[in-house]
Amino acid sequence: MVDEATLRQALTRTLDATDFRELGEKYEGKVRDNYTRDGRRLIVVTDRISAFDRVLGTIPFKGQVLNRLAAHWFEATREVAPNHFLSTPDPNVLACIECEPLLVEMVVRAYVTGSTSTSIWTHYARGERNFCGHTLPDGLRKNQHLPAPILTPATKAPKGQHDVSGSREEILALGQVTPEDFDEAAEIAMRLFSAGQAACAARGLILVDTKYEFGKTKDGRVIVIDEIHTPDSSRFWHAQSYESRFEQGLDPEPLDKDFVRRFYTEQGYRGDGEPMPLPDDVRVGAALRYIEAFERITGQPFVPDEAPPIERIRKNLHI
Repeated sequence: MVDEATLRQALTRTLDATDFRELGEKYEGKVRDNYTRDGRRLIVVTDRISAFDRVLGTIPFKGQVLNRLAAHWFEATREVAPNHFLSTPDPNVLACIECEPLLVEMVVRAYVTGSTSTSIWTHYARGERNFCGHTLPDGLRKNQHLPAPILTPATKAPKGQHDVSGSREEILALGQVTPEDFDEAAEIAMRLFSAGQAACAARGLILVDTKYEFGKTKDGRVIVIDEIHTPDSSRFWHAQSYESRFEQGLDPEPLDKDFVRRFYTEQGYRGDGEPMPLPDDVRVGAALRYIEAFERITGQPFVPDEAPPIERIRKNLHI
């Protein structure tokens, strides 16, 4: 595990933004800066962290953790689902096949949890028993396992706007994705979630929920893009302590950005208005959890590259 002193020293050297015009046309997401040219997409995974559909700040080495973990899962799940991954030319960069993104996110949930306005637990606690087309039984408690994983798709909103969850019928009614593409992506998502749950269970983790993004290749194939099963796109809990904490009414131990979400909700913030700056202690605490997630999932130590990221990326990408 990277020690806390190293993380604190890195607080002032995080990768916040990029401007590599030589790499092609740029699209900036909440966390990733995408550059497209000649049928290939280079994704620079920054250290930015987002929650409540807002960028809240940066986390030391977060981009390297996400990039290496995404590459790990893309390789490990090639037999489960096709994806866009080609290589990692830099610790913060993923080289991929260029695709036309589907304007839908496939969110799969196995537990009644969450703290944001769009979470399943927030809706359930208000007394709602239909969530994205799924009828939920009475009597569920926060953080309880659902009878079976459910698919709760959402729109893919531009940066700065909120994703909107809905049923299959509601998403299709928006006219942004065809029924055929939706159903193929949904089937892939459920296969990946099952494979991810099994792999995480073998490492002492619970894959609670996750989101998948999809694109279409030039020859019309629907494939997985962006990332898979990282602490940004997924919720992970320690399996060993889950049952005892659940029985005590305590939240599970997280290994994901829920650590940051919980900090903000404890301050009374749930996405409305401007958030307070992310304190350094929370930034370091989040980094420790991201790194632990990487090491638990991969079984490998995380050794960060501490070189200045912009100069290193330019060198590794020959720009």
